[in-house]
Amino acid sequence: MKFLHADAFYFPYEIKYGGFLELTDDGKFGEWLSELPENGAHAATVLDYTGYQIAPGLVDTHIHGFAGADVQDAKNPDFDGLLTTMSEGLLSAGVTSWLPTPLTASHEELLAICETIGATYKRAKGAKIRGIHLEGPFFTAPHKGAQNPKYMREGAMWEVKAWQKAARGLLRKISLAPERAQVTGFIRAATAAGIVIALGHSDATYDEALQAVEAGATNWTHTYNGMRGMTHNEPGMVGAALNIPNTYAELICDGHHVRPEACEILFKAKGATHMVLITDSMRAAGLPDGPYMLGEYEVEVRDGAAWLPTGRPAASILMLKNAVKNVVDWQLATPHEALMMATLTAAKSVALDNVCGQIKTGHDADFIVLDKEMTLVATYLDGKKRYEA
Repeated sequence: MKFLHADAFYFPYEIKYGGFLELTDDGKFGEWLSELPENGAHAATVLDYTGYQIAPGLVDTHIHGFAGADVQDAKNPDFDGLLTTMSEGLLSAGVTSWLPTPLTASHEELLAICETIGATYKRAKGAKIRGIHLEGPFFTAPHKGAQNPKYMREGAMWEVKAWQKAARGLLRKISLAPERAQVTGFIRAATAAGIVIALGHSDATYDEALQAVEAGATNWTHTYNGMRGMTHNEPGMVGAALNIPNTYAELICDGHHVRPEACEILFKAKGATHMVLITDSMRAAGLPDGPYMLGEYEVEVRDGAAWLPTGRPAASILMLKNAVKNVVDWQLATPHEALMMATLTAAKSVALDNVCGQIKTGHDADFIVLDKEMTLVATYLDGKKRYEA
């Protein structure tokens, strides 16, 4: 028998202090016990992390690139950066499950990306690819950010069906603008086909956003960024994200895209059960400052963020472990709440909590080790240490 011992274990709805968590021979979580079983204590192998705490592996549901690799590069069928550079590199960020996220592009390019990921994702050598998130192309131009408006268009199920077939069923989430024509019918059809719909890069009114949620949309794409702001006469997309219950709000907590005060406002509105920490990171994450490409746009990485030539932030260079630590250091959330937003809540937002995002008997033993300051010490996959700080 093999057991994991630590000062604290972050379970979905409680913290268990001390004790022993069983790790099965096939790399799954077993039961947590306050004491080792007397009949097997002499034969038990104990992985001792006294002075440290254990949490589920982090789940990043919105990420474009890392360590020099980018999801967009998967349009080349020979590209293996997702399986090596990104999936292994993400272990250093505490991420054990993730959704590769391509940007707005032509039908053919997204088809090629879906084909490459769908054909190879099971061979990922590090963090597990749990689905694909298409950030676009069904957006509108006023809040385009780093998305290319020449590819933006109305939602069409024939495209979604083609992408899903190419992805071998791996397409899980699509971000779109709710003011697009006939969007409610599209959302109903997409959700009926098992696709999670997120709303973003949009100039929609509050009512347009509400109609999209009533049609089946459940997520808000990097809340505040790339959406119509809130006023007293028109609450807009931001007001909808804050006010409409039972929806999940993504947030980039790097201190650049959103001020800590705005993070606090969203947290008070949504709570740890409906706010999702994401990175939206690009290929420059984990690399030095300098010029990089984000899709078809050149950005400059400096001062802890990636910047468009317009002076506005583009995708981030944030690591998810740092997002968790930030909201704790900013005194916005407890460690348990911060971890929930990057694990169970993230998994629930895309219907993956049945396979990841929590310490639960029978789930893959994907977990992280943290010190008392919430700094990452180690990352484990299937009960085996794969990264050590």
